[in-house]
This record gives sequence, structure tokens and C-alpha cells, in this order.
Amino acid sequence: EVQLQASGGGLAQAGGSLRLSCTASGLTFDDYAIGWFRQAPGKPREGVACIGGSDGITNYVDSVKGRFTISRDNAKNTAYLQMNSLKPEDTAVYYCNAEGFTIEGAHDYWGQGTLVTVSS
Repeated sequence: EVQLQASGGGLAQAGGSLRLSCTASGLTFDDYAIGWFRQAPGKPREGVACIGGSDGITNYVDSVKGRFTISRDNAKNTAYLQMNSLKPEDTAVYYCNAEGFTIEGAHDYWGQGTLVTVSS
């Protein structure tokens, strides 16, 4: 069974930092791209950052460029989202996603979400 465990959320002040972790089990981790998504109350889920499986290529939504950094440690089956210079508008539930392709086809897995609250 594939599981993604997101952790590291909490309360931060504006300008502060948090680091989210996403630990995967039940899959060959470096076969999967990892994405972080977030959903604020009353808003649709949006992609925040993603990182390739073996090539490590990263991409960010414009609103977090220069403030957030996505990384991964394939030996630990874990991806991270370092969030600096947090803003109240970063408040949301953050989810990690693993997407990849195997001989069986396409696969898409989601973690349970971790709440980030940024106070002004």
C-alpha cells in the first residue's frame, strides 16, 4: 500500500519559516515527481511547487518564487518544502502528491494534508 505522510505544518508569524516534509512508503520514490499543493478556505486547490524524480528539476508558482524551496532526499523517501518569508496568504492546508508512470500505467497519490497558519 502506498502512503504519503505530510508533516511540519503549524502556526508561524508573518516573515517566519516552516519546513514541511512528505515521506513516502510503498513505492519506488525516485520514479515519482513530487508536488506540493495547497488549499485555502473557500479557494480551489493550487499547485505550489514540484520536483522531478531523478532529474530534480523544480518549478514554482509565481507567488512563492524566491520564498519557498522544494527538495528531496531519495535515500530517505522524503521531499521537503522550505517556506521562508511567510505571508498570511500562505495560510492553507498543504498536501503532497506523488505522480509517476510504471509498466502498469500512470499513478497519482496524495498525502493527508498539513495545516499551515500564518498570522499577521
